[in-house]
Amino acid sequence: MTELVTRRDEDGICWLTLNRPDKLNALTVGMFKALRSHVNDLRSDDSIGCVILKGAGKCFSAGHDLADIASGEEVPSRGWHSETLRLMEKLPKPVIAAVHGHCYTGALEVALAADFILAAQSARFADTHAKWALTPIWGMSQRLPRRVGIATAKRLMFTAETVKADEALRIGLCEAVYPDDSFEAELGAFARRILENSAFSHAANKRLLEATDMDALDAGLQWEIMENEGVGPDMQDRIAAFTKK
Repeated sequence: MTELVTRRDEDGICWLTLNRPDKLNALTVGMFKALRSHVNDLRSDDSIGCVILKGAGKCFSAGHDLADIASGEEVPSRGWHSETLRLMEKLPKPVIAAVHGHCYTGALEVALAADFILAAQSARFADTHAKWALTPIWGMSQRLPRRVGIATAKRLMFTAETVKADEALRIGLCEAVYPDDSFEAELGAFARRILENSAFSHAANKRLLEATDMDALDAGLQWEIMENEGVGPDMQDRIAAFTKK
């Protein structure tokens, strides 16, 4: 039986791949169960310092499987999809959504739960909830405006327009755009730059940013002082290695 989400570990990088290429990786309950299982495994896996979530075949994902929606999919509990993405978002290590081709609606909600998005030139983004008379329940209304601003989020949500990679970069939806033919190599190089730095700092910084997101500045500054996690176990070794250069 084909794995709906595959995992490949490579020198501290975990590559998670949405794996329904014949269906443009349309998202089903089964795919979310597989993703959730991998996320739970990664939470305590200290051998992994960075996670890259990508899609197999022609695209990242065309979005929530409309056939599943129409047939009335069975989920373990109310809010279960959103909870799964929240678990991924709170992993104590950087998570990159690597988008090529389609990334529509539910797929965009998945990508937005990563720490940031890196795009291939072929990437296309859209929120089409309104096209189908749907409303978001996987996080679009919360994460999209935090990423691009509320006015731009409204524009994307109300028009259901498709945004190309360069425009996504301009509005802050993605952090970089790479040629398709070198996309995976660029992703690996980017992840290795993350791995060069302290895993302790990455985890602490994610928790700090999470705790103070949208706070008033003074409250955030106070939190940073009072809840600071101090220095990591590798601090002395890192400084010694630098001073010996």
